[in-house]
Amino acid sequence: MGGTIISILAILVLVIFLMMSVRVVKQGFVYTIERLGRFTAAAEPGLHIIVPFIDRVGHKINMMEQVLDIPGQEIITKDNAMVGVDAVVFFQVLDAGKAAYEVSGLHNAILALTTTNLRTVMGSMDLDETLSKRDEINARLLSVVDHATSPWGIKITRVEIKDIRPPLDISEAMARQMKAERLKRAEILEAEGDRASRILRAEGEKQSAILKAEGQKESAFRTAEAREREAEAEAKATELVSDAIAASGNQAINYFVAQEYTKAVGKFADSPNAKTILFPVEATQLIGSLGGIGELVRGGLSDAHTPANPAPADTGTSIPQERQREPVRRPSVPSSASRG
Repeated sequence: MGGTIISILAILVLVIFLMMSVRVVKQGFVYTIERLGRFTAAAEPGLHIIVPFIDRVGHKINMMEQVLDIPGQEIITKDNAMVGVDAVVFFQVLDAGKAAYEVSGLHNAILALTTTNLRTVMGSMDLDETLSKRDEINARLLSVVDHATSPWGIKITRVEIKDIRPPLDISEAMARQMKAERLKRAEILEAEGDRASRILRAEGEKQSAILKAEGQKESAFRTAEAREREAEAEAKATELVSDAIAASGNQAINYFVAQEYTKAVGKFADSPNAKTILFPVEATQLIGSLGGIGELVRGGLSDAHTPANPAPADTGTSIPQERQREPVRRPSVPSSASRG
């Protein structure tokens, strides 16, 4: 009976001993193994066997990249402006032994180091620079904090400024400044547009004036050329008339006078408002002129048939025989009594 109890106790002790000696490390973590209080090894993810009561797990270090939020800080810039700043830090543990034993309270240490360097970097810049040069602030913080935390076995991957809050009065002044700047740009653009419009309009008027002047020049040239040709034609006609008068004497003169006289009388008849025609001269004069024309034509025909020693033409205004046989109707001229 006593042997059975001893066997059961031995089995229980063995099971407890095995449970205490087996350790399973999860993925993404590294356990530090301490033997009699001294760091001896870092247990990677997986199954590990330790000596119970001699070895123990000291720290469970998270090896994944972690995010540390930096609370809001009130920072005085170089030009004595108070601004509120929020930031965030990304870091990753590379050496579990250093992260566990080189610094006490890793997160608090990173937080304090980042806050002090944030004040240092932004305190050396003006307000406008802090608002416009976030990338430069992030780069300077990353360089300084990563170099300071390298003995702790960690790597600072990123430092980002989340928000910069200037005071209310400065925000209002900046808003007014931005509004004035935008109004200035709008007025400049409007002035440039008006200037360009005026230049284009002036260029158009200039081209129009040039084309108009060229057209007037061409028109004057054409008009002068037409007048020149008209003068040449009139001179030629005058020369021909002069030759005809010199060749035929008074007969040609009578012909031209009678022709113009006939055209003038015909215009009286074509007038739409003429009801009664009053001839300013005797109608027999018109008939005599027509007789001169007939005489001129007859003389020309006789010259064509009898070229030698032609008979002299009658220079008077005699009426041909055919014309004399026709009764001449004189227009009735009202007497002075009837006019009264």
